[in-house]
Amino acid sequence: MDTVWQTLQIEICHRFSVKPVPSLPDLKVGVSLNLKDGIQPINGMRCQIEGDTTGWYIWAGEGDPSTDPDYFVPLHVEHLETWCPQAIPYLQLPSGWRFLVAPDYEDIWFDESLMNEQ
Repeated sequence: MDTVWQTLQIEICHRFSVKPVPSLPDLKVGVSLNLKDGIQPINGMRCQIEGDTTGWYIWAGEGDPSTDPDYFVPLHVEHLETWCPQAIPYLQLPSGWRFLVAPDYEDIWFDESLMNEQ
């Protein structure tokens, strides 16, 4: 990620008074395959960080993600720029945070229930 993305990420963390937790380029996020289809809105939630993952799950469309075990596929953070650049500004929010973005709309909030996800 370039410094412009990093600056945006840190600004968002400061807006919500949270300590930034980087999502390194070689770590993985879980993404829905429809992210590349231009479907809006874009949703993201960061669960607990484990192993070589960031804890982020990102999907496109209204509502909660599917419970189908094959709904999310692993993607390295470095590839999000081509898959879903709209998600990149939020990637330093810590575990428990969610976002929903669409053209001219942004919502960011803390979701305590994500802290209990395994």
